[in-house]
Order: sequence, then C-alpha cells, then structure tokens
Amino acid sequence: MSAPATRLYVTADLAAGLSLELAPPQAHYLRDVLRLAPGATLALFNGRDGEWLAHIDRFGKNAGTLVVAEQRRPQDVPGDLWLLFAPVKRARIDFLVEKATELGVTALHPVATERTVVERVNLERLAANAVEAAEQTERLSVPEILPPQPLRRLLDGWPASRRLLLCDESGTASPIAEVLARIPAGPLAVLVGPEGGFTQTELDALRKLPFVSPVGLGPRVLRADTAALAALAVLQALVGDWRAERRR
Repeated sequence: MSAPATRLYVTADLAAGLSLELAPPQAHYLRDVLRLAPGATLALFNGRDGEWLAHIDRFGKNAGTLVVAEQRRPQDVPGDLWLLFAPVKRARIDFLVEKATELGVTALHPVATERTVVERVNLERLAANAVEAAEQTERLSVPEILPPQPLRRLLDGWPASRRLLLCDESGTASPIAEVLARIPAGPLAVLVGPEGGFTQTELDALRKLPFVSPVGLGPRVLRADTAALAALAVLQALVGDWRAERRR
C-alpha cells in the first residue's frame, strides 16, 4: 500500500469510520497551503493506534472534517533514546529538535549547565517542530519534549538502568564506537553541553557517576548541535534502529 503524500499528526483516537474535526490551523494547512479538496486522501497517526488512511469530508470557514477509512500500518514500538542538551540559539535549537526527531529520539530534555547562555525555551514551538518532522519522516510517534531543568537535578533522579553517553569535548574519552561496543544492551541517552562546553568541574562530576560513559566524537571540535546529531547517528547505526529495514 503506497503512502499518501500528506501525513497529519492528530491527538484523537483512530478507528475505521470515525469522523474527526480539524483544528483551524490544520484545516488552513490542508486547504490553503496544500490546496487539497474534499475527497483527497491523507494518512493520520497519533502515536498510539498506528497509521490510518482518511479522506477529507468537507471544509468549513475555519475548520474541516476527516473520515477515517482503514489502517495502513500498525503501531510500532519506538526505540527508547533520550537526548539531553543545553539550549542553544533559536535557529539552531529548532534545527536540533527537527533532526533529532528524524533520528528517532523519543524524549528531548533541555538542561541548564554552568555555561548555558540561552535561558528561555519555547516548548510550544519545539513541539510543533517535532510534529512536523515526524509527519515528514513517516514516524508513528512524536518525541516528548520536557521542560528545561538544571542538569544536576535531572541526574539526581536518573534511572540507574539507562546508560548516559557524555559527549566529552576534552579529547580524553574513548571513541564513541569503541564505547558502544562494550556497554551492555539497554536504554540509552546522549548528553551534549552548551556552546562553551562543560566546565572542568562538571566534567569531573559527570565522569564519577556510575551510569555515565564519556565518548569522543573525533579529532575536531564540533558545535553543540552538530555533536548531538553526530552522536545520535553513530548510536543508531551501531546499536539502534538503523539496523532495521524501512517498512514500506
């Protein structure tokens, strides 16, 4: 079954025969941006019920209605991969959230470090970026975006079973591929610091935590957003879901 060109994330339950009301922004997007007309087919997903085919029933002045037809793909079990990152400037944080969603991250945790400069994070905008990336990449789920909190507070309640890969810019850590080859299977998270890097005090404290594995990302100094995406790509290629074939 070929994929429709348009995919839309919804929060409502999905089942054959259901009629769904479109929110005004969604109706505007389908009618005025994509120029779709009643009868057009699209795919819907909500992160729980898989992907469903639906058709546009009607458009009103500021809304519209969809009718759900049949399931195209059952819900999959997403990976369990977190990204912890110090917020960066607007364009770069938008890019980071978009690409992390494409790379399969299931939870995004903004954290405050000693050198974090950006203090305000627009969670609503980041969530919209994540939804758009999930729609475009045929994901069946959207990553959770958590409110910012101090890194120390997050680590105080850290689940012992989740290995945290610390992207260590000091040049003293083993290459990430070597580290991934020797850690046991289980849930993982990636931590990247701010644009100025971690302080030495932070690095020393992080290295002492039993669930932390420092990793190196090569001979060059990477920007914070580049480091995050590079680490995620290597992780997914070696031990993550890049080892699975794409479902068509």
